[in-house]
Amino acid sequence: MRILLLGASGFIGREILAALAARGHQVVPAVRSAASAPPFATERAIVVDLDRDIAAGTWLPRLDGIDAVVNCAGILQGTRTHSIDAIHRLSPIALFDACAQAGVRRVIQVSAISAERGAGTDYALTKLAADDHLRASSLDWIVVRPSLVVARGAFGGTALLRAMAALPFAIPVPMAGDQRFQPIHVDDLAALIVKGLEGDALVRRTIDAVGPEVVTLRALLEDYRRWLGFEAVPVVSIPRGLVRAAARVADRFGGALNSTSLAQLEYGNTGDYATFKAVTGIEALGWKEQLALYPAHLQDRWHARLHFVRPILRASLAVLWLVSGFVGLAALRQWAPLVASGTGMHVVPAGAALVVACVADIAIAALLMRRWKPRRLALVQVLVICGYSVFATILWPSLWAESLGPLLKNVPILAAVLALGAIEEERR
Repeated sequence: MRILLLGASGFIGREILAALAARGHQVVPAVRSAASAPPFATERAIVVDLDRDIAAGTWLPRLDGIDAVVNCAGILQGTRTHSIDAIHRLSPIALFDACAQAGVRRVIQVSAISAERGAGTDYALTKLAADDHLRASSLDWIVVRPSLVVARGAFGGTALLRAMAALPFAIPVPMAGDQRFQPIHVDDLAALIVKGLEGDALVRRTIDAVGPEVVTLRALLEDYRRWLGFEAVPVVSIPRGLVRAAARVADRFGGALNSTSLAQLEYGNTGDYATFKAVTGIEALGWKEQLALYPAHLQDRWHARLHFVRPILRASLAVLWLVSGFVGLAALRQWAPLVASGTGMHVVPAGAALVVACVADIAIAALLMRRWKPRRLALVQVLVICGYSVFATILWPSLWAESLGPLLKNVPILAAVLALGAIEEERR
C-alpha cells in the first residue's frame, strides 16, 4: 500500500512511518521543509505548507498513486507564523475533500482525546472541526484520539514532563497534581494505525487510544524521576495563579506549558481502555511497563536536565548582547576618540564603526529571543566575538592581563554560544 503521511517528521509521525515501513508499505512523507525529511524513507518526501495548502486542488496532484492517507500533523498553539486554524482545520478539510475527489478511500486522522467542544481551546475546536468534517464524509475514515503518547524519545509536552521530573531540589506540580492521563506507548498507537490501514474492522470508527492505567500528573512525574535514575525529592504544589502567570509568559516567549496545554491538562486526558481493547484487539502496555521496556540512558538525563537550562542560556546571552549594545551607544563619546587614536582613523568614522557594532549587538539579542536559525546565529556570534577579541587585542593587549579579565571572559561566552547553538534547534 502506498500511503501519504502528513507530519512524518514529527514526534508521532516518525514512529508511524517506521512501523508502516516495517510492514512493507510505501510511505510518502509529507513534511514542512526538505531538510526535515526522514533520512531513511524509501519514498521521496514532498514539501507541504499547511498554513497555505487550504484548497482541495492543491492536494489532488499529491494524491496521484496514493492508496491511503494518515494525518498526524499538528501544533499545540498558533504563532505569528503558523495558523492553528489552517493547520488543524482548513488544510486537513481540503485534503479530505481531495481524497474524495481522487478516489483515495482510506483516511486516518490522528486527533486528540481532548479534542472536544468542552475543552474550549483553539487546539481542541480546530481538531474537532476537522474530525467532524471527516466523519461526515463518505470516505472510509478512522479518527484516532490518543491520550498522552509516550515514546523512547521526548518532545513538547513529554519533554517538559521529563524536565520537571529532573529538577534538582523539588518536583513542581500545578495545583494538586491530580490531573489524569492514560498514557499510551507510541508502539501501540502505531499498531492501531497499521490495523486501520490493513483491515476494515476499524473503518468509520472514532477510537480513543488509551493505555490500561489512569495516572495522575504527580505520579507520572515521580515515576519519570525514578526512570531517569535521580534521587527522590519533595513534590511541591504550585498555586493556580502562579501556574497561569507562567503559562502567559510561555504564550509570549514560547514553551510547552502555555495557556493551551494548561487548559487541555485541566480538561482531562482519559478514556475507556476496555472499549479500546475490545475494538482494536490491542493489549496496550501499562504505564510502568512502558518505562521498564525502554530504560533511561545518559542522553535522557542530559536532555531532561538541559530543558530548562536552554531558555536561561538564551535569555542570558540576549541580555549580554542587548546591554553591550546600549552601553556602547551610551559611552560613544568616550570610546570613539580611543578607537580613533588606536587605529589612526578620524574620530567620526571611528564613532560610526562603533555605532554599527552596537546596533549589531542589539540585533543579535533580538534574533536570539526570536530563536532565529540557531546554528547560523551561533556562527554569527562566534565570528563577532572573535572579531571583537582580535580588535581589542591589537589595540589594548593588556586587557588579557587585567584583574577582572575583560577579554578572558570572552572564552566562556564563546562556550555558552556554542552550547546554545548545539541544543537550541528542536527539529529541522
